[in-house]
Amino acid sequence: MKRACVIGWPVAHSRSPFIHRYWLKLYGLDGAYELEAVRPEEIGGFLKGLGQRGYAGANVTLPHKEAALAASDRPDEAATAIGAANTLWLDANGLLHASNTDAYGFMTHLSAEAPDWNADGRPVMVLGAGGAARAILHGLLEAGATKIQLANRTEDRAEALAKAFGSRVVVVPWEDRNTALGACGLLVNATSLGMTGKPPLDLDLSALPVDATVADIVYSPLQTPLLAAAKARGNRTVDGLGMLLHQAVPGFERWFGVRPEVTPELRAHVAAHLGAS
Repeated sequence: MKRACVIGWPVAHSRSPFIHRYWLKLYGLDGAYELEAVRPEEIGGFLKGLGQRGYAGANVTLPHKEAALAASDRPDEAATAIGAANTLWLDANGLLHASNTDAYGFMTHLSAEAPDWNADGRPVMVLGAGGAARAILHGLLEAGATKIQLANRTEDRAEALAKAFGSRVVVVPWEDRNTALGACGLLVNATSLGMTGKPPLDLDLSALPVDATVADIVYSPLQTPLLAAAKARGNRTVDGLGMLLHQAVPGFERWFGVRPEVTPELRAHVAAHLGAS
């Protein structure tokens, strides 16, 4: 039996088991996917003993993504550029490989739902400067975005992120975020604002062109207030669940040898666990 896990502290909230266990059953594979609650001070030792614990690899969630990158023997280009790892696997020689599939997950879902998001080369607005924003910036730049406006409540963090990604990323002061939407073809909320139990995202969409696409990485609730407001005014919307589903594909293939599909049935299965229709 091949085994994989998700590592975090805490980890009980992770939706990854609903995805990977669904695929294991769907494809009739002799495998298991488990939860591992690992304290921050224990993560280095846990990863060194990953193979001895019987795991072929792991997903990594907060707060261990940077530590996972540091502990890996073979980080790939995405993990290195993003500065964090969320997917690990062991090769035949016992070397620990690391990747970050968040950019892949976001861009795959965005391209499926809004394939023309960059057709006219208009600026993109990204809200947030945390790990998710970093992954999304990487994905957008790799896909050819010519200008990304980055706004974050703590401007110093946005400045540091813009510096890391180069001249195509420009910082917009948080207080100017609403007016800066006027020329954008894509708006991405890469913050946790609007998530269940978090403060709402304070954003006025009136300047945003009605033909722009609005994406939100929050998936609980599935239809966030931002997406509801965008849809009401005629904007095309892209929710956060697709990113969650697609980012899981590469890891599953590495661990279990089958490249799984993201289907409407999988989406409905995970949405049901989120309490969404």
